[in-house]
Amino acid sequence: MRKIAAAVSAAVLAGCLFSTQASAQSARVSAVPGWEAVGRLNISGTNMCTGSLIAPNLVLTAAHCLYNPKNGRAVNPRSIKFQAGLNGRRAKAERRVVKAVIHPDYQHKWSAKTKPGSDIAVLRLDKPIQANEVRPFALAAAPLPGDSVDVLSYTVRAATRPARERDCRILSMRSETLITSCQVEFGASGSPVLRIRPGQAPKIVSVISAKAHMGQKPVSLATTLDGSLWALMRRAG
Repeated sequence: MRKIAAAVSAAVLAGCLFSTQASAQSARVSAVPGWEAVGRLNISGTNMCTGSLIAPNLVLTAAHCLYNPKNGRAVNPRSIKFQAGLNGRRAKAERRVVKAVIHPDYQHKWSAKTKPGSDIAVLRLDKPIQANEVRPFALAAAPLPGDSVDVLSYTVRAATRPARERDCRILSMRSETLITSCQVEFGASGSPVLRIRPGQAPKIVSVISAKAHMGQKPVSLATTLDGSLWALMRRAG
């Protein structure tokens, strides 16, 4: 989970949470159909993020996951392993990453020139994951303020089994950035924000980017999926 050096809106964000305080109790992830499309990203053997399978050979995550949090340097995509459906010691499928494509407006060093809503990246796997192993998530349009969403994430507190933050609310939307009531922990960067409706397969509507404050309330920031995602997928694939 990245550290934001500047607030998206001074009236909204007071800064990041750096403590490891407990989040709200997460619901069981097994109740989400197709949850195995969420996986842990092991990055250079030292860092972790979360990613989601969106095509047999493509994974969606946050762009800042592709930079070393200590020195800001880009990591070698080939040092990343995607573990889909990791549950304890076993994953439904494991693949190496061979290519990473970052949103063209993303700048890793947060500044006034950084365009909000650009913290997404698409990773290409060395081999496709077949549908009989894991079925990719579908994508959907951005939610509206007041909508209910879920988040599935691997974190420092849930490193081998994904946690589910259920029935979060979209608090507001600024440009392509959503502010949600979801309480996430370090490692959740790149996690899917899901629209879950009865009788329908879950769909990704956004990607977790950071944790923050809205006044005294912990919130999370997420990046919406605009038309640029399709261009990233074409370049990655």
